[in-house]
Amino acid sequence: MPAATPTRDTDRQQLPAPMRRDVRLLGGLLGEVLREAGGQQLLDDTERLRHAVIEARRAHPAAPGTGPDADPAGDQIAALVASWPLDRAELVARAFTVYFHLTNLAEEQQRVRTLRERDTGGTPVRESAAAAVGEFRREQGTAHLDDLLGRLRVHLVLTAHPTEARRRAVATTLRRISDLVTDLGDPRHGASETAAIRRRLHEEIDLLWRTSPLRAKAMAPIDEVRTVMAAFDETLFSVVPQVYRALDEAHREAARGDAALAPGRPAMPAPARGVGRGVPGGRRPRPALPAFLRYGSWVGADRDGNPYVTGQVTRETAVIQAEHVLRALENATTRIGRALTVHADAPPGDPFSLALESAEMAHPELLADLAARSPGEPYRTFLLYLARRLEATRLRHADLAYRRAEDFRRDLLLIRESLAAAGATRQAFGELQQLIWQVETFGFHLADLEIRQHSAVHGRALAEVRAGGPLSDQTSEVLATFRAASWIQDRFGVAACRRYVVSFTRSAADIAAVYELAARAARSGRPPVLDVVPLFESGADLGHATRVLSEMLELEPVRERLAANGRQLEVMLGYSDSAKELGPVSATLRLYDVQGQLARWAADHDIRLTLFHGRGGALGRGGGPAGRAVLAQAPGSVDGRFKVTEQGEVIFARYGNPVIAQRHLEQVTSAVLLASSPAVGERNAAAAERFGAVADRMEVAALRTYRALVETPGFAEWFTKISPLEEISGLRIGSRPARRGVGVVGLDDLRAIPWVFAWAQTRLNLPGWYGLGSGLAEMVSGPGGLAEARRAYHGWPLLAVLLDGAEMSLAKTDRRIAVRHLALGGRDDLAGQVLAEYDLTRRLVLEVTGHDRLLADRHVLSRAVTLRDPYVDALSYLQLRALSELRALPAGTDGGDGSSGTARREQLHRLLLLAVSGVAAGLQNTG
Repeated sequence: MPAATPTRDTDRQQLPAPMRRDVRLLGGLLGEVLREAGGQQLLDDTERLRHAVIEARRAHPAAPGTGPDADPAGDQIAALVASWPLDRAELVARAFTVYFHLTNLAEEQQRVRTLRERDTGGTPVRESAAAAVGEFRREQGTAHLDDLLGRLRVHLVLTAHPTEARRRAVATTLRRISDLVTDLGDPRHGASETAAIRRRLHEEIDLLWRTSPLRAKAMAPIDEVRTVMAAFDETLFSVVPQVYRALDEAHREAARGDAALAPGRPAMPAPARGVGRGVPGGRRPRPALPAFLRYGSWVGADRDGNPYVTGQVTRETAVIQAEHVLRALENATTRIGRALTVHADAPPGDPFSLALESAEMAHPELLADLAARSPGEPYRTFLLYLARRLEATRLRHADLAYRRAEDFRRDLLLIRESLAAAGATRQAFGELQQLIWQVETFGFHLADLEIRQHSAVHGRALAEVRAGGPLSDQTSEVLATFRAASWIQDRFGVAACRRYVVSFTRSAADIAAVYELAARAARSGRPPVLDVVPLFESGADLGHATRVLSEMLELEPVRERLAANGRQLEVMLGYSDSAKELGPVSATLRLYDVQGQLARWAADHDIRLTLFHGRGGALGRGGGPAGRAVLAQAPGSVDGRFKVTEQGEVIFARYGNPVIAQRHLEQVTSAVLLASSPAVGERNAAAAERFGAVADRMEVAALRTYRALVETPGFAEWFTKISPLEEISGLRIGSRPARRGVGVVGLDDLRAIPWVFAWAQTRLNLPGWYGLGSGLAEMVSGPGGLAEARRAYHGWPLLAVLLDGAEMSLAKTDRRIAVRHLALGGRDDLAGQVLAEYDLTRRLVLEVTGHDRLLADRHVLSRAVTLRDPYVDALSYLQLRALSELRALPAGTDGGDGSSGTARREQLHRLLLLAVSGVAAGLQNTG
């Protein structure tokens, strides 16, 4: 008999044994904590709700429903939740939220185990550096590979957009729990050690329960800076050189293979056995690949819509970043120096010997002290001296401090070359090389601070400055920002803060305004060196992008920068606002078209273009798997250079664990390498040509449907009723205000992040799919019908990414819960539009992909969603109770249970925020 078709429930039941063990362990300990903290009744109430939502899912697995009356199981759950006093409902909401945090942790542990199992040293892991090098080399040859690797640049920009709902205290506790779970699985531990770890685990879960999931006060920009620094300290600094090592070794292996195959030539020796002076053969090892990763940051620098980011904040941010990276470099240099006990005498006249002599002349007492502790070990002595110089740089002791990071890198290269020449190539290209990579990547500033401001702000400021009268506070702050950039460049170098992003760029005048304001802010001094980056966000602005760039080339400051930087230019594309304005289908297709236009424009104007992708974490903001998105880019738009934003929960999902962080960085690097090959460009170009007409029809229909919804009179007001949009700011998840003005009048007043966050809370995830159903209906009704639509899906990576992303968004949608949210708005017409489009989209996505259920071909993701679904339901019912009561409770009225209306409103608001935080943890995406 043929095997039964797998179902989502089958995916859940096929949980790997180690993950099942971890979930049971953590869930069991949480149950003990609940009993200890709140009594058996709290645990019983939590379990009653848990069993009720699980049973409801089993009874109606497809969740078709047409309204609350058709959902008796949901009515019973709603009645159960409504029967509890608000303080009990709060505790139950907290219990489910903590459970999600622990489940996410167990899933992360399983991801790490899976990645380690795949990395067995045999066939290269899919989407790894080794796999990409092998594939590119087979298609294009080694010469093309060497050229690409020499100019490769992957630029990742961390942003402070408020999409991380967890408090830092919660995240820190979870990291300790994760470490304890890892220790518990170590078979080397004896019974007493295991018991001690389990006791600590119980203690940490108890602490997690007793830690408030809600912030007591709003985050300030500097709080956001320090939060991001945790990712650098705990993961990035150590992981980045591992990524370089993987790519470097893959490249060396390929080179050795070429040498072995070349007729009449001996095979190149392995790099670890590379030889130099005094070693038989006289061959030097192949130079290590240069560092290609760069980090930027908007945290503490992005002031578009955030009045709390000032010039002083940006200066302080630069100082904090420098403190962290200098301390990290100092510690690494000290560690390597203490271990580098090579006993050798470098010959007189050797560059390294001359550098050591120069140091002895400049600081005789310090060098004498270091040499006395390391007699006959010049490399150890010199590295420890460099560590002292880094300390002096951090503490600002001018006589010993480095002026630039490049000076430190040059000293490290002297050591490397001397060691290699002496035959100590393992030491030359081992830990020392990783330190060189770290300084090449992070410099002395860690990440390039990128200032961002709205073009309208510049316009008002310039008008005031030109008028010559008193300046407003906002204009004064604009000028202070340029002076802060000058200060940062003087202290940390031009690279520390030279990019200035202009939101909503409409014309070249918006770029010229920045340069003029910078010059006026400088007073008698020199203005900062700036590369002004236009950001195109709206549909109209995307359409005018090449015209604006051509006009930019006529500006004298732009021509000067192009002459100085080798004609390099960055252009940023905004995914969030374009998706909010146009819907997911039109935004995706228009962004693709614009990328192709920009690539052709750059080639025509001899510009080395870098496209900066302003992608969010959620699908409704251009998020999703980074590697697949890169491979779907327009031909010629990558060409070895890729830049993208990473933000909120994405930062900690990708960089919270070193193994996962390395996998992410290798996936992005692999995709950039392959997307830069002519073969991928030709494939995408052919697919766009083949299916372009089909896509155009789909876009017209999708846009018409999307705009019909959001342009309906009263839509924005309706949205605030059915979702916790207005209450999201109470989570205090970022320093940036949640909306542009007071109140919500129309779609333009809604920021993209809370727009996506709020839709996720309704369990509709509308920004990830709305309009696609109508677009697909138009596609399948045209020439070729469903068969042609399927060919387009399988033949064009861009459409595959679009439909697969929508499928994931639909899988996280729950129609029964969504119906209850929609009922709060009192607009049957809007609710009907949304549900009809959902049903159409779900049906046609399955037909076009050929799947019999959502996520049929992604069992791991399906398992994750299915595992969480019932528990997310529990929190959704708690949220619905709070939301519906808040919407029905007039200000100042009695709460009905003896409490004042104000007190009850505050309690309901708190319950709502707890439920919102829990749903975000369960869905694992916010904005």
